[in-house]
Formats: sequence, structure tokens, C-alpha cells
Amino acid sequence: MKILITTDLFRSTINGVVTSVLNLEEELEKQGHEVRILTVSDTGKAYQEGNVWYLRSVPSGIYPGVRIPVPGDGTYRRELTEWMPDVVHSQCEFCTFSYGKRIAEDTGAVLIHTCHTLYEQYTKYIPMGKYLGTPAVAACMRMRLRSVDSIIAPTKKVERTFLSYGVKKKTAIIPTGIRLDEFSSSVSQEVLADLRRECGIGSGVRVVLSLGRLGFEKQVDELLYGWKEAGIPPEEAILLIVGGGPAEESLRCLSEELGLSGQVCFYGMVDPKMVPAFYQLADLFVCASTSETQGLTYVEALASGLPLVCRRDPCLNGVLEHGKNGYSFRSREEFGGYVRELLHSREKRQSMGARSRELARAFGTEAFGRAVSSLYNSSVQDRVHTGLRTHLFGARKFI
Repeated sequence: MKILITTDLFRSTINGVVTSVLNLEEELEKQGHEVRILTVSDTGKAYQEGNVWYLRSVPSGIYPGVRIPVPGDGTYRRELTEWMPDVVHSQCEFCTFSYGKRIAEDTGAVLIHTCHTLYEQYTKYIPMGKYLGTPAVAACMRMRLRSVDSIIAPTKKVERTFLSYGVKKKTAIIPTGIRLDEFSSSVSQEVLADLRRECGIGSGVRVVLSLGRLGFEKQVDELLYGWKEAGIPPEEAILLIVGGGPAEESLRCLSEELGLSGQVCFYGMVDPKMVPAFYQLADLFVCASTSETQGLTYVEALASGLPLVCRRDPCLNGVLEHGKNGYSFRSREEFGGYVRELLHSREKRQSMGARSRELARAFGTEAFGRAVSSLYNSSVQDRVHTGLRTHLFGARKFI
């Protein structure tokens, strides 16, 4: 089949949406599908590179690093429409969704959408966003997704959320997959020793890892308060925070205010190729976010054989088994207690880490690609059986 994937974010950004798109592209091509991608240019200029079409863009002014397309790329829409995709698979509800929707309408292609984001967690980034809440987000999602044929939800949590919005579309729950071998393969001791020196982590000091984008919605501040509550001396363990984002400066200031200098290390942004090394440097993984739709960092930690200590959240179903491969906490006191318990018991860390590796097997990219391809096939067959696949090219004016 011919598959067009539309996404507002691509290789210049490091997050779960981009990881999902790249892994899906690779698995679909392995299956023999022809894949093209339509995304927003990270340079501002429109251009094509391989199987990727980049739309001319300007900074959004809403969220750091996010750009929006500007009118004038009708040529790209015409090229992709003439290509006649069988499936248009949108990954973001806003900028490129409109392009994908029009291409699907012009060609009679099936329109599939993956719900990656719970937007009520992000209204603080929008002007006047404090006055917006779930009702406004729900109304927007109902309007945007009314034309899709099917929705992919990475977890039951996402399916329930969009049902609560009043989005009544056929939904398939398909967890996003990761390349498990990247995280299960051993990193050399030399690389790990270099990272320890770079972070100023002494020999024998255990590492508690937080890894991901530092957005305010990720609630990394709760980890700092929890670390203060845990009262773990720096010669015993350190909290290593890897990632960058709009909340980074305020988190650094909070760490100073809490007197955590020498107990917390902010590494900043990291080359994606180095991410597995940070997991292998760590003794356990922690997260306080409740904004995740699935949380690929959780799965990466599983594949790396780490126990998890994470804020209780429905997206952790099937990922964190409380007491078996980690703990879910509800308060700073619980966080501190669970972290201390795991740091003081090597045997428990090892047994929980082994269980994490077992759970990770369900999240490989091959299973992800097969499940998505199966949905494509059934959706296209439904369209053929109902006689709705029509060639509408030329029916619309390209703008």
C-alpha cells in the first residue's frame, strides 16, 4: 500500500511523536509498503528530502521550537495527491492534519489518526490558556477528528479520555513500539565511566534517573521535592536529570532553593544515540508526570532492565506492576520511601529489573508495525466494501 504520514514534528525534535513516526516508517517499509511523510520545515523553507516533504514554516510563538506551516505549498499537496495514497495517517491534530485531511478527501484515501497528546496539560503555553480547560479541548477534538475513519490510542487511558471528549470513532489500542535492542545491548564500561566523570558522579554512588523533555506539565519539580523528602546523602546516590525544555531554568532555581546542590545533576539535552547509555548508567528510573499518553521513556527504562518509581497514572497499566518491577507513588513521602527502599536493596533492584525486561517484550517495533498495518488493511477493505473509494483528484482547488 501507499501510506502518507503527516506530522507537525520530525527529526529535528526529540519526543515520543517523532520516535513513533520513525519506528512506524521503518516497520512499514520492511513490510513492503511505500511510505511518504509530510511535515513542517525546521528551516522555514519548503523542500523535499528523500521520501519527506517539508512545508514552508514560521515559528509558532506558542511553544519553544514548534513551527507552523504558512500558505503557499499547494505544489506539495498536488504531488502527494497525484501519488494517490491508500492511507493517510496523521500524527498531530493541528497543522499538518489539515493537509492530510484534504489529501484524503481528494483521493478517497482512508484517514487514520493517532492520539499522542492530552492537550489540557498544555494550555499554559497558549495565550489566555489559563481560561481554557477540558470542555474547550473536548470541543476542539470533536471538531478536528469528525472526518477520520479510525483512531489509534496508545493506551486505554487515551481511549477513555477521547471518549469523554465525545469523540465517537472506531478506536484501536496499539502501544507505540521502540527498538528494544538499542536499550538491551550493553554499553561499554569506558563510555559509562566517561559519563560518570562528566556528571561528577563518584565511584560507588548510585544513580536515580529522570530522562525526558523538561516541560512544566512533566512535573519534574515533584521529583526535586521528593528527593528532598528522601534525604539521601550525595555520597550514596544522586538524582540525574537528563533533558531540556521550557521548565529547565525554573527547575535549576528550585534545586538551589531546596539546597540540593551536589545531590542533583542537570545534564541538559543529549544526543539520541547516547540515551541508552544514560539508562545503563542508572540504578532506577523515576517520573512524576501524569500528562503521558503512553510514555516511551517508561518502555525504554523497562528494556534497559531498570526498576521504576513513577507517579500513579492509568497509562502505566501493563508497564509498571506495583511491587514487581517498581512502585507507583501518590505523594512525595511515598516517592522518598520507595526510592530509599530500592537504593538500599541490590537484590530487589535486580529482581525488579529482570521483570522490567520481561514486560518490555510486548513493546517492540515489529509488533507495533504489524498492528498498525493490520488496521490499515481492515480500514481499506471496509472502504472498498462500502464502495466509498473514489478518485476525486482535481475536485478541489489547490491553495
